[in-house]
Amino acid sequence: MKTDYIECGECVALMEALPEASVDLVFADPPYNLQLKGELHRPNNSRVDGVAEDWDRFSSLAEYDEFTRAWLGAARRVLKPDGTLWTIGSYHNIYRLGAALQDLGFWLLNEVVWRKSNPMPNFRGRRFTNAHETLIWAAHGEKSRYVFNYDALKALNDGLQMRSDWVLPICTGHERLKRGRRKLHPTQKPEALLHRVILASTRPGDIVLDPFFGTGTTGAVARRLRRRWIGIERDETYAAAAAERIRRVEPVADPEAVAIPEKRSEPRIPFGALVEQGLLDVGQVLTDRSGRLSAKVRADGSLVAADHSGSIHSVGAALQGAPACNGWTFWHVPSDRGSMPIDVLRQQLRAQNREEGA
Repeated sequence: MKTDYIECGECVALMEALPEASVDLVFADPPYNLQLKGELHRPNNSRVDGVAEDWDRFSSLAEYDEFTRAWLGAARRVLKPDGTLWTIGSYHNIYRLGAALQDLGFWLLNEVVWRKSNPMPNFRGRRFTNAHETLIWAAHGEKSRYVFNYDALKALNDGLQMRSDWVLPICTGHERLKRGRRKLHPTQKPEALLHRVILASTRPGDIVLDPFFGTGTTGAVARRLRRRWIGIERDETYAAAAAERIRRVEPVADPEAVAIPEKRSEPRIPFGALVEQGLLDVGQVLTDRSGRLSAKVRADGSLVAADHSGSIHSVGAALQGAPACNGWTFWHVPSDRGSMPIDVLRQQLRAQNREEGA
């Protein structure tokens, strides 16, 4: 299947021309139907560079709903059964998008709030500052075996589980494409946002489709992360700028740097192997992250703490009074940078085993 290109035209018709069940991910940044009336000015009377383009104008909510269902239906047809779709919006349209997604059979996975660290202020002072946008992540269906790179997102978040509220800046500086002194596109999304979306829900080589391509942020990030991409954009000026932008992007040179290892598919390392290999000493004390709970390592690879003994998982659960515990992330040992989870030692041993087997 042809990939890594921009098609100029209406998104519904062009998606209908694509093979059925052919793409792994759809990222859609559709018109928000902002319903702006007249120009907006700052207190110093300078004009705010907002959204005034014809592509964001609809005669009624009914017309917008019809448009929404048309493009979502076309996107659903080209999405693989185990694929997912991300769409983004504001309070003007996100609730209508969510209802349409459910009506068409998509299975909603997450609502993600993109909280802007540098939002545009509310110049009229009659409402709260609009400091966030909302993304909806949806699977093709309830039984889809969709991609979610949990460990990669956790690593991206300094070892903590990634939450559904993302604090990222809006697109500014050198990343913002301009025509003279004005923005080329009023709603250009930051690459950091697409990096997180694509890293979370695709693997290298997957096909990412963006039916509202704009200035090509999706394609630029997909190319850098060694994903294949297809962009659809009806405005020739935007499409030309996107093509030039993506042409300058260099894919990550080392495929291993963008590979997404799945911990569940990696060779099993029993806790006792850390003791056998000298990464942990017999009698060494492990603690939880806070340092309040502790247990000693025994020679057979079990732990003992107060009235409890057993595996790293069972002892961690017993001390917390919890039904289950992931001992690899619960138990910590001292390091040069403070305490670190024993899972780091497990990864070191896995890497050592790979090198020895190479």
